[in-house]
Amino acid sequence: MLVLSRKKGESIMIGDHVEVKVIAVDGDQVKLGIVAPKSVKVHRSEVFESIQQQNKEALEVAPDFVKNLKLKK
Repeated sequence: MLVLSRKKGESIMIGDHVEVKVIAVDGDQVKLGIVAPKSVKVHRSEVFESIQQQNKEALEVAPDFVKNLKLKK
């Protein structure tokens, strides 16, 4: 893990197209601004983990369910 110190108004670049800027610091909370191309998905980690879990659950289907999806002639 790379650890950086930044002050309010400063930023870091991730690659050539993603900028993470420190907008505000209030106690133990930091507000970040992220500038990224629309093709880059940006999520809070807890939302990202929830999406991953939902995708895993969606892949777990009962074998009978797949059989029932076959086209009837």
